[in-house]
This record gives sequence, C-alpha cells and structure tokens, in this order.
Amino acid sequence: MLPFAFILLGYVFGSIPFGLVLTHAAGMGDIRSIGSGSIGATNVLRTGNKAVAAATLILDVAKGAVPVMMAHGALLGPAGHDAGLWAGLGAVLGHMFPIWLRFKGGKGVATGFGVLIAVAWPVALLAGATWAVVAAVVRMSSVASLLACALAPIFAFWLADRPLVYLSLTIGVLVWIRHHANIRRILAGTEPRIGRSEKPTV
Repeated sequence: MLPFAFILLGYVFGSIPFGLVLTHAAGMGDIRSIGSGSIGATNVLRTGNKAVAAATLILDVAKGAVPVMMAHGALLGPAGHDAGLWAGLGAVLGHMFPIWLRFKGGKGVATGFGVLIAVAWPVALLAGATWAVVAAVVRMSSVASLLACALAPIFAFWLADRPLVYLSLTIGVLVWIRHHANIRRILAGTEPRIGRSEKPTV
C-alpha cells in the first residue's frame, strides 16, 4: 500500500491547477480557452502576462518538488528515495489529469522538472539547460520540452540510479503523449512560437 499512498500524496499536490486559479484571480478569464487549452505556464504566457506565467511556472515546479521531499523525509534510506519517486510520479499524473478539471490538465513539463530537482538536481540542471538552449534557438516551448524530456533518462543514467531512469523515462513518455497535438502542429509548421500572445475568454 505504501507506493499507492505516496502516489496519492503526489497526485493531490500535482492536481492543484495553479495556472487556472491564477489567471482567474488576475481577471484574465479561462486559460483553457486559448492556445493549447493547457493550464500550464507556457499557455499562461500566451496571455501576455509574464508575471502570472512566471508565478504559474514556479508553483507548478514546486508542486512536483514538495511531495517528493515530503515522501523522502517520511522514510529513511532507500525506502525514502523510492517513496519520493512514487510521489513524483503521482505529482506529474495529478498535473496532467486533475480530478477537479475532469482529468484535463497540463503537459507535465514544469512539474516533472520539479520532481527532478528534488530527486537529482544535476539531472534537472542538464534537462533545464537543454530546454533553455533549444527554446532560444527554435523559439518553441514544445520542441524544447520534448527534447529535454527525451534526454532526461540519459542524463539520469549517467548521473543517478536506475529507478530514476525508469521514472524519467515514464514521465518522458507521458509528456510526449500529452504533446500529441503540438507534435502535429510542429510537423505542419503551425506550432506557435514563444512570445505570441492571445486573449482568453471570460
């Protein structure tokens, strides 16, 4: 039952829809009505409000990191490490499939990054650097996210342990699945670039 308990812990944190809450609180309408319809920071940025997008990013990262640290602290030794990995998986699932939004959430990139920060920061550093370089070159967050998540298991293989390789691979597969519409737009040449703004409906 312990893996399920820690997955549930992570899911509760991950399912908090910060992007939706913050955009509503700022009087910006429903973020799900623009762009990809995602509640994540990249879609919030499409509103043109960089402050709300930054707050969403920070909180989405935190909701991946916090349950991992809580689970890791609950048990000692290797059991604590494994508990953190289960909680991390739960956090990403919660962000992607929040029960409060009929299981229609975000893409899981920022939350997955938060999980990596809490579990193995060198892996997170390399994945984050990959995202930043690719985003700067191609100006598409989706491409940067897909490549960073594809390389994360390799970074984990070099710098961490096998359980984290499995977790990062699982998260990467989920992120790619959640980006299926983005992948179609990338191939069609219609994927929006970073900095393009839209206005959500009330």
